[in-house]
Amino acid sequence: MRIKVPGFTMHGKVTGQKQRMAAIVLVAACAVSTLHAQKDPGPRTGQAGAGTYYSTLNSQEQAFFQQALTRFKEVDSVSGTIAGEVGAGLGPTYNGNSCATCHSQPSVGGSSPGVASPQIPGPNPQIAMASVDGAKNRVPSFITADGPVREARFVSDGGVHDLYTIAGRSDAKGCSLAQPNFSQALAGGNVIFRIPTPMFGLGLVENTPDNTLLANLAANQAAKSLLGIKGSFNHSGNDGTITRFGWKAQNKSLLMFAGEAYNVEMGVSNELFPNERSATPGCEYTAGPKDSTNILSPVNNSTVGTASEMSSDIVNFAAVARMSAPPAPAPQSASAKNGQTMFSQIGCALCHSASLTTGASIFTGMSNAVYHPFSDFAIHHMGSGLADGIVQGSAGGDQFRTAPLWGVGQRLYFMHDGRTADLLEAIRAHSSPGSEANGTIKLFNALNSAQMQSILDYLRTL
Repeated sequence: MRIKVPGFTMHGKVTGQKQRMAAIVLVAACAVSTLHAQKDPGPRTGQAGAGTYYSTLNSQEQAFFQQALTRFKEVDSVSGTIAGEVGAGLGPTYNGNSCATCHSQPSVGGSSPGVASPQIPGPNPQIAMASVDGAKNRVPSFITADGPVREARFVSDGGVHDLYTIAGRSDAKGCSLAQPNFSQALAGGNVIFRIPTPMFGLGLVENTPDNTLLANLAANQAAKSLLGIKGSFNHSGNDGTITRFGWKAQNKSLLMFAGEAYNVEMGVSNELFPNERSATPGCEYTAGPKDSTNILSPVNNSTVGTASEMSSDIVNFAAVARMSAPPAPAPQSASAKNGQTMFSQIGCALCHSASLTTGASIFTGMSNAVYHPFSDFAIHHMGSGLADGIVQGSAGGDQFRTAPLWGVGQRLYFMHDGRTADLLEAIRAHSSPGSEANGTIKLFNALNSAQMQSILDYLRTL
């Protein structure tokens, strides 16, 4: 591994205080006034290149995926009796009423939509969520028409506090549950945000052996050490294996990820999270868990049905992620090709690992598959500028999982809280006191204008 900037090369085996000091001095000397010379090309247009099943699946697996995707897009109401909202169990609190409300850019299963989203064009769908079916909610100040879909967590307890309640809905007569006092929490600095993580290709990630991840993190240690990159893994508190899903890699499996999200984001209790959130007298209308395995097929009311029909919603949601194809990259311009080289040379690829390999899989063609997530799925200290103060498992207040960059070319918002829609700002946000990315960002800032632009152009092809 070599770390390079114009006129300067650091080899991974470099040792000695003098060489390190020379490197730091030279990086500072090479820095040029390029802070305003580059421009994020913006989300690329054209085909989404994501949102369908893994290409090698057999016909039965493809059918399961398609049926599961229909469940993923299903809209929930409280009772399941409202036209067009056939799912049941929404609330008592919620951030959205369908998985596809939040996971829709650039296609169903992705990240937050926005005004440029082809799937949900127009304002942030959480605006309409405030009054859907007669609900009586105020839209919090941090949910804006041109901003990302967000969940809110209170630093004081680390938990998600849903934006809205079902009070006032036509199918929630008698419920008077009030919204959280977000204005007070904001004034006290007690609120942080998260945006949806994309779900494309995650079956490949789930099926990557722990030893593969450990070996990948251990690789290129000399180069990583020179730049101050360390990293570690979050682990299951039960079996000790590596957890890898969520902004802090806090969830072990896609089923756990789906079950938690269904309960937290939509208020639907399920077989993994069977207890009602925000249980309030007068606001409970169905027995729990609201989502469970179907003893009778909801299609034909018999004990015979497809795997999707007989399975719970969360099994279907997990299947969408587990059997989906990863995002397809776009063709590269000459600038983007140069950017790919620079991305590796300045050390970005030391965390955003280009390639990993799966283990044996039950799904056709997904065994020992090489894939390109641009992540090591480890957690890293990202410094005070990004710290949210939330501890999840062994991930501390300033630690986050390396965000996979596949599909970033069509993403609208960046960082865990969606703080920016500008890719250049997102890169620079990696640098703050205590961040493991500081060394790499110094090298990035030492590039000339054309080289920086090439990296931006390259990222928008992913």
